[in-house]
Amino acid sequence: MKSQCLPFSQIPHTTQLFSDFLSYSSKVQPFYPRSPRLSEWMTDEVSKLHYDSARREKVATILERQNRTWGASAQTLANIEKLRQGAHAMVSGQQVGLFGGPLFTIFKALTAAKMAEQASAAGINCVPVFWLATYDHDLAEVNHVSVPDASWALQELGTPTQGVANASVGGLTFGPEIDPVVEAARALLGDSEVTRWLKEAYSSGQTFGNAFAKLCARLFAEWGVILLDGSDPELHRAAEPIYRAAIQRSAELNDALLQRGAELEAAGYHQQVKVTPSSTLLFTLRDGARVPVHRLADGTDFEVEGTRISRKELLEQIAAAPENFSGNALLRPVVQDYLLPTIAYAGGSSEIAYFAQAAVLYEALLKRITPIIPRFSATIVEAKPQGLLERYELHLPDLFQGPEKLQEQMASGTLPKDLQSAFDQAESTMEQTMVRVREGLARLDATLVDSATNAATKMQYQLSQLRSRAARAELRQTEVLGRHAELLSNALYPNKDLQEREIAGITFVARHGAEFLREIYNAIHTDCLDHQVLSL
Repeated sequence: MKSQCLPFSQIPHTTQLFSDFLSYSSKVQPFYPRSPRLSEWMTDEVSKLHYDSARREKVATILERQNRTWGASAQTLANIEKLRQGAHAMVSGQQVGLFGGPLFTIFKALTAAKMAEQASAAGINCVPVFWLATYDHDLAEVNHVSVPDASWALQELGTPTQGVANASVGGLTFGPEIDPVVEAARALLGDSEVTRWLKEAYSSGQTFGNAFAKLCARLFAEWGVILLDGSDPELHRAAEPIYRAAIQRSAELNDALLQRGAELEAAGYHQQVKVTPSSTLLFTLRDGARVPVHRLADGTDFEVEGTRISRKELLEQIAAAPENFSGNALLRPVVQDYLLPTIAYAGGSSEIAYFAQAAVLYEALLKRITPIIPRFSATIVEAKPQGLLERYELHLPDLFQGPEKLQEQMASGTLPKDLQSAFDQAESTMEQTMVRVREGLARLDATLVDSATNAATKMQYQLSQLRSRAARAELRQTEVLGRHAELLSNALYPNKDLQEREIAGITFVARHGAEFLREIYNAIHTDCLDHQVLSL
């Protein structure tokens, strides 16, 4: 595997907040207590981490039960015992997407494992934990995945499995409808170890959460990644003090979030979660659906689905059945780091944006802000796409302009050599000639120099347009170029987004086996903050 760095500044849609965090500019430092480089502060961070021993024992027992259910490896069970005996945690997490979800799920879990290894090498007893966001209720986001066929045409696989609207997706149960979806995946991926894992994990009677966990238990067995189902009732009971505080201090916490949002916007950044005066940090269950708890304008009572509820009654409900409550996107990481002795969290750009807002909740509820670092990010270039990149002298950023422009660029490179040479000569001659014209005008009348510059720009533009028209004419005559452009786009920049966000991670494991995971693990360097272009 060969690696090339591509700075995120060259990748479309990179937010200013994420870009400034990666450089850790002075402008962004008020929102993040630590730099994105783990090695700079992890030893100091551990000295500030205090974790209740009774909670440690309770959480370790829950994790052992969960992971044994999913067929945990000996390495994972050993890591749970290390956690029980005093180890710290390096954490990442993700929604429980069908068949493991996009490629970046693999990147997240292996980043946590690599972080834990780095900390352990520095003398800090540490284990990797992967949080399964099973209580998320956006079914449309997790019930499908894209898998390329042999020609790299993307095939979307989805399950029609349904449940109560807005129910937590982790608990939704597959029926027989999952079987043909698994078979479609096998037909695309071929018979391999990972497709056997898919068939074992995704079957009638399994839930989204359990199936995802069973698959991940096998994918990450070698690194002993501890999986955590965030919807477990016993974990909710352990997190009850946080839920209670979210209501008892709702006005204070909401004011802090509103102020933080204003500070972010004043600095030129966006708010990942829009907070309003009626917002609270909690969801609750109503007839199986996950619905938000709102704060009424009087500041004393709350409202759930139009029903008024007093603070006293709401606190009683939390105390009696905390499993009926869960945190929103801003409270979730706080709950996570109340339950775990987390040194750091590895996340993507959206999660990094969440943490800029959640920091005020960490300060109020935990008296410590868990640092976040960027997860590993990469585009995998297999042999066929690599051959096409070399043939047409392309690089990944060339694909960011979109398939149509890419085709034109490829066609331009295939124009007859004499025509290409003529265009190149025309551009060079025109540029040299206009330099002499400007020099002569400067001696004659300096006010005409700008006019000459404008004229040169227009001529260059017209010549460029003519070259593009010639390229399109060549493209019309060569269907192969269109197919090659489509293959490159589907393989490396599908749907005008990074590959890691669009293509199922199991695609690459099925094609290259467990060695692919080891290669990715070896490629991860937590102090490297660029996107990696990895050629297999």
